Amino acid sequence: MPRILLIMASVRASRIGDQIADWIHGRNDIGLDIETVDLRDWPLPMDDEPHQPKQKGFDGYTQEHTRAWSRKVGPAAGFIFLVPQYNWGYPAALKNALDHLYHEWQYKPAIIVSYGSRGGGKAADQIAQVFQGLHIQPVDTRPALPLKDVARTGADRLADPAAAFAGQEAGMRAALGQLAEALAQAPAGA
Repeated sequence: MPRILLIMASVRASRIGDQIADWIHGRNDIGLDIETVDLRDWPLPMDDEPHQPKQKGFDGYTQEHTRAWSRKVGPAAGFIFLVPQYNWGYPAALKNALDHLYHEWQYKPAIIVSYGSRGGGKAADQIAQVFQGLHIQPVDTRPALPLKDVARTGADRLADPAAAFAGQEAGMRAALGQLAEALAQAPAGA
């Protein structure tokens, strides 16, 4: 089974992305090989490579953190991007992680899962535009998880993610199915 990276885009000290990632794993009843990748664990300084990865004649990364990020992303067959909406946009840490690479993302299928007060649709729309530039192939279904009326604990954690997102469960399962279908249709070695 090809490996899928579930990329948690929030690096804030107070966040619920880990709970949502666990919820996504719980909807994976089709057996996709999903590995959660927390961008907190991948400190990538802004613009510290001397060349753009897309540049003609590009001969490799100079920084070890970029080479390590490339080794993580490159072999993945597809992605699930877990994207919070901040001020109607997506986190800078995700844009930076995307921009550190180019060829490693190309022509691979992806799911955009957004969350925010009303579901994070504006962040999902913005990241979909970036995917066009990187040639990432998003599936049609984009689960949007609204947080406005979700019960929280005293530590600002979700009280019960399964109950909070019960209305989005079918969409999440549909997106995972579409990802599996896209992987099955991908050319060998892609």
